Amino acid sequence: MHKKYSWALALLLAGCQMTQPDSSNTTTEPTNSPAETATTTTKPVSVDTPAPAKALTPQEQDDVWQRIAMQLKMEIPDNTKVDYYREWYIKHPSHLRTVSQRAQPFLYLITEEIEARNLPLELALLPIVESSFDAFAYSHGSAAGLWQFVPATGKAFGLDQTYWYDGRRDVTASTQAALDYLTQLNKRFDGNWNHAIAAYNSGGGRVNSAIRKNRNLGKPTDFFSLDLPKETSSYVPKLLALADVLANKEKYGVDIPPIANKPVLELVDPNEQLDLAIAAKYAGISIKELQSYNPAYNQWATAPDGPQTLLLPIESLDKFRFELEQNRGKGMRLVRYKVKSGDSLSVIARNHQTTTQVIRNANGLKGNNIRAGQYLLVPTSTKDESTYSLTAANRLAKTQSTSRGNYKVTHKVASGDSLWSIARANKVSHQSLAKWNGMGPRDTLRVGQELVIWKNASDGAIIRTVFYSVRSGDTISGIAQKFKVRTNDVVIWNDLQKQKYLKPGQKLKLYVDVTKTSA
Repeated sequence: MHKKYSWALALLLAGCQMTQPDSSNTTTEPTNSPAETATTTTKPVSVDTPAPAKALTPQEQDDVWQRIAMQLKMEIPDNTKVDYYREWYIKHPSHLRTVSQRAQPFLYLITEEIEARNLPLELALLPIVESSFDAFAYSHGSAAGLWQFVPATGKAFGLDQTYWYDGRRDVTASTQAALDYLTQLNKRFDGNWNHAIAAYNSGGGRVNSAIRKNRNLGKPTDFFSLDLPKETSSYVPKLLALADVLANKEKYGVDIPPIANKPVLELVDPNEQLDLAIAAKYAGISIKELQSYNPAYNQWATAPDGPQTLLLPIESLDKFRFELEQNRGKGMRLVRYKVKSGDSLSVIARNHQTTTQVIRNANGLKGNNIRAGQYLLVPTSTKDESTYSLTAANRLAKTQSTSRGNYKVTHKVASGDSLWSIARANKVSHQSLAKWNGMGPRDTLRVGQELVIWKNASDGAIIRTVFYSVRSGDTISGIAQKFKVRTNDVVIWNDLQKQKYLKPGQKLKLYVDVTKTSA
């Protein structure tokens, strides 16, 4: 071949080699053919769109208040009383903060029970209206507990009230009783919850009479058209206003501290009477904390013949059950007591903060007859009385010590005396007199025995602190008359000397004698 052409061919071949892809470069993708390129450029691009987040159910919420708010269904009417109470809740956010703190251990339990019965979640808010979620609340009408049962209604719905135990303050038992009662009332009023809730406050007969009266006059029979007592006519609006605030708290700018939407407490039955100090030790918590969860126990122990159940923190259950089984039968301290001349079972019981029945049971006695020199086993507390700070006796003593003009007297039993005659002479109830002296209402007295009687300047017996919310039209004298206290006392207790007028929503502290209405 000619050299000139050989050189040109060599250059051509070299150029072809320079344009070949480097087979050693593994990251280079192969080039598509024109056909493939055309197909690729006309094909729609597929983009993965994230699925919308699944909405949480009420039961999946983090906050129990939100769980309740999502299920509120009762109609909120355009009504002046509803407007008034809505405005009150908005202007007093500290009230709902206090309520949330008190409700924290119990709200989940109550919500679960209401949902299980398929009842309106508005009912979970009733303890706010009734007691401000204070399990120890006691009203001027002898109503007690979160749901404010009066003695007779409590007994009608299975809530025992004894020396040892008051079921009206038992959170689980009273919740079940309240929902039973409300369900019964709802059925009575043909599914009208406004009427049922009003009847819970003032009685089914009164609401029924108001409905019948309007019907006979050709008037509407909805709740807001009924002629009901002042307290009841405000009761339902207060609940509806509260429900509206909870459901729209962001709109109203109200901050309600959240409560974790999970169980906090669990009911445990130890199947034996326990000193509360021992039970608290088993659970690894303080006596005061144990009592705060179990406010139904009036004394230093659970009831000898039941109930004996305890609400305990879930994280304490394993420890409690382990300690209980390791110490079966050791939940109470027994003192060996030698009967002295002049002793009676009631005196021994009083001195050991127990009852004659407990001593009889511990010693297999059929009656109250005992003799000097005889030995008795007496169940008694392991700690000093003041350690059980939330027992009925300590709460009473604390209230009495802060009550103006309150004092204690003693009465020496004379021949012919009875609890009833002494109580009547001192203008107190014989049940209260028995409780003050560690006795049962039917216990017999011994001549020469000394009884404690609590009195004040107006011959009161049990003084409870009642916080009263002033309503439109209230006067100091009217409030004093309603609670059977002196007008001047109301002024002094609340430092009202320089205040000419009361304001709706203003809180007054009253020291009220409840024995006049207690059962």
